[in-house]
Amino acid sequence: MNEIGLNMEKSQKLAESLNDLLANYQIFYSNVRGFHWNIKGDKFFELHVKFEELYNDLIIKIDEVAERILTLGFTPEHNYSTYIPTSEIKEAQQTSDGILNAKSILDSLKKLIAKQRVLLTMSGEIDDEGTNSLMSDYIREQEKLSWMYSAFLNK
Repeated sequence: MNEIGLNMEKSQKLAESLNDLLANYQIFYSNVRGFHWNIKGDKFFELHVKFEELYNDLIIKIDEVAERILTLGFTPEHNYSTYIPTSEIKEAQQTSDGILNAKSILDSLKKLIAKQRVLLTMSGEIDDEGTNSLMSDYIREQEKLSWMYSAFLNK
């Protein structure tokens, strides 16, 4: 058992999945920062603010995921050299087109939600309420964001 009373072997598998989620969050965060800095066009004022709101939220989630890995008794990855090859979310190559940025955000949210649903199941199976609650909250928030970005894109 680890320090919080969970099976160590199962917690390690959960921590590995959380590190994968962390890698995806870090690349997503970096992309959204780029969108914020480089946005141009008629939606500049609207999207510049929205991208800032999003990256501020992402940095909090990044910290919470890393701290959850530590709480489980393991070490969060911190190197982009580890994140880049493992992340399903890839670095954005363009950052100035607001519509393409919104599509990229929507695609990234879809990937995060899918990963968090897997983590929700894994954490539920080992009675890890802390991780379970975190993932549940993230999914709820990001489903709403997905709806909002879809509405922006007329999807």
